[in-house]
Amino acid sequence: MSTLLIVGGDVVTMAPGREVLTGTTIAVVDGRIAALGTAETLRGRYPGATELDATGCVVTPGMINAHQHTTADPLTRSGIPDDIDAQSAIFDWAVPLHNAHTGGDDEISAMLTGAESLRRGVTTIIEPGTVAHPMRVAAGLRKTGIRARLNGWGWDTEGLPFSAPAAEVLARQEEIVTELGTTGRIAAWITLLGHDLVSDALMQGAAELAERLDTRMTWHISPGQNDIPGYAERSGNRPVVHMHKIGVLGPRLLLGHAVWLDDDEVDAIVETDTAVASSPGAYLRLGQGFTRANRHVALIRRGARIALGCDSHNANDVPDILRAAMLFTGLSLDRGDENPVHAHEALALATIDGARAIGLGEEIGSIEVGKAADLVVFDTSDPVWTPRGDEALQLVWGAPSHTVRDVVVDGEIVVRDQELQNVDYDDLRQCAAENSHHLLRRTGITPFRRWPRIAAADLEATSGGPAAPGAEHRAAGKTGESACP
Repeated sequence: MSTLLIVGGDVVTMAPGREVLTGTTIAVVDGRIAALGTAETLRGRYPGATELDATGCVVTPGMINAHQHTTADPLTRSGIPDDIDAQSAIFDWAVPLHNAHTGGDDEISAMLTGAESLRRGVTTIIEPGTVAHPMRVAAGLRKTGIRARLNGWGWDTEGLPFSAPAAEVLARQEEIVTELGTTGRIAAWITLLGHDLVSDALMQGAAELAERLDTRMTWHISPGQNDIPGYAERSGNRPVVHMHKIGVLGPRLLLGHAVWLDDDEVDAIVETDTAVASSPGAYLRLGQGFTRANRHVALIRRGARIALGCDSHNANDVPDILRAAMLFTGLSLDRGDENPVHAHEALALATIDGARAIGLGEEIGSIEVGKAADLVVFDTSDPVWTPRGDEALQLVWGAPSHTVRDVVVDGEIVVRDQELQNVDYDDLRQCAAENSHHLLRRTGITPFRRWPRIAAADLEATSGGPAAPGAEHRAAGKTGESACP
């Protein structure tokens, strides 16, 4: 029996009563929360337990990221320009990068995403679409210790890379679910690309497969307006209404985005208990109209299950769910939503409500006896916590992800004193840099640079003095860096 005591923190439970338990110790036995109480009592009950001192710290449930791509973009972070539209960003940049990814690239990308997520207090991610090497992605995520659900992206539109007939797509999905299982820390869902690139037969087959395998599924729809004409031509209906008519909505489905909805689509989501993952940072980065079209607050007020996501590194740049929570509530307030979402509700979207949206509300998302011990310890000695105020306000508006000190997943300490315990981060950084170099060479893509980069040696003019301020820089575009071997 493994026993861990997290001693003396102020515990933001996110339990039904939303209690904050001050100076409280959490006992973790074999990965589950066994008791909450005083250090004295629990030390007596569990002699010899490993201790993690959280005195003066804030302890929260692990954050839920319900929409986080892990491949391609992590190796080209901040490399896609932000002055192009979403279609160009996807098809001129992201798709070629995915096409060139090796299995090693996918594994390193996943490790990098998992490591960064844990450092920001995210303990669970839903990978809504990796492409070529899902088992390598699973291996990379497993190495970090994070909790995740994933599969290989599927679609059956002819002429697209990685496309296949519906039966082949479903067979591959089932194979991966069978291999990874549906209940472990790393497990499998059914993941389709979605948009207007998936046939009715494939969507219906996916819904039947998820039911038979007792797992869940996720796909993309309507982050912008581009999916609407395709479904209008296909059936004369809006996308979500069409899905309702063919019988694929329901509690097993998590829709990524679902931003551009009309009233009938909102009704369909609510009536079928379909969940939605909202990634506000991505919609802002890609200019997809979230401030104009978003119906997510209306869905929340009608009882729909909503979670937060961060999408991909070149659409949102950082897998930080507390930042997503801040954006979600800030945009709701600024839009003047009727009954807007406030910080305490946004924190729930990041934790217990997010867990419910992905079907794990009985397992994670709050600090309650019997649940899995997915926990985050925040170091409150940082100025962002000084003085201490309302926990929900500070967690959402204070942007304190940089103060994550320790992270526990399934009772295992995976980050301690801001150091990853399962991954040598220096090695990971070096490997990511090398893989990025070779990936870009294979694709022929030059990372976007807004400003010229000039090596220090090239600042010297031929006379030996510094270059004149107005002089044309001969070294524009050079990096001054050594190429990776």
